Amino acid sequence: MGDIPVIDLSKAPGERAAWDQPRWKIYLWGACELLFVTNAWQISSGLRIRVLRAFGAEIGRGVVFRPRTRVKFPWKLHVGDRSWVGEGVWFHNQDHIHVGHDVVISQETFLTTGSHAHRRDMALITRPIHIEAGAWVTSRCIVLGGAHIGRSALIRPLSVVDARAVPPGEVWGGNPMAFVEPRGVDARFPA
Repeated sequence: MGDIPVIDLSKAPGERAAWDQPRWKIYLWGACELLFVTNAWQISSGLRIRVLRAFGAEIGRGVVFRPRTRVKFPWKLHVGDRSWVGEGVWFHNQDHIHVGHDVVISQETFLTTGSHAHRRDMALITRPIHIEAGAWVTSRCIVLGGAHIGRSALIRPLSVVDARAVPPGEVWGGNPMAFVEPRGVDARFPA
């Protein structure tokens, strides 16, 4: 076993590779996130959204952000009109996350755009996430960088969405992900 190499993590590049803003802004964001966004006692979705916008998040009209949400870098978050972000959702967005209008991201879902070059030097690798209009990512899902969830698609609870395209109007779920059925959104209620 001694001949299997180990990567020296002290030499891994990119510890702060996703820090594309001044250090003061990142630390100030950390304090504001704790007080106004992650804080379970802070009950105002409107205040949460104003603080996110003040740090560069693009958030549309009528969006609901429930308590205990986390956002790594708000300037890399884009959310369309009337979307709902459930309690405990974590946007670990070292790259951009694009959420269309009328999207639901349910409780405890984790979206992460970062990974590491695990066979080489553990350097940070980032890929954006795209969630199209009308999609529903249900509770406790994991959405990985490179994922693209199509218009009005539905991801079942506890699923892992890897770097793939989920077709529009379909229900997918599991780990590994698999097609379940057509979603069948009622045409009387277009997104």
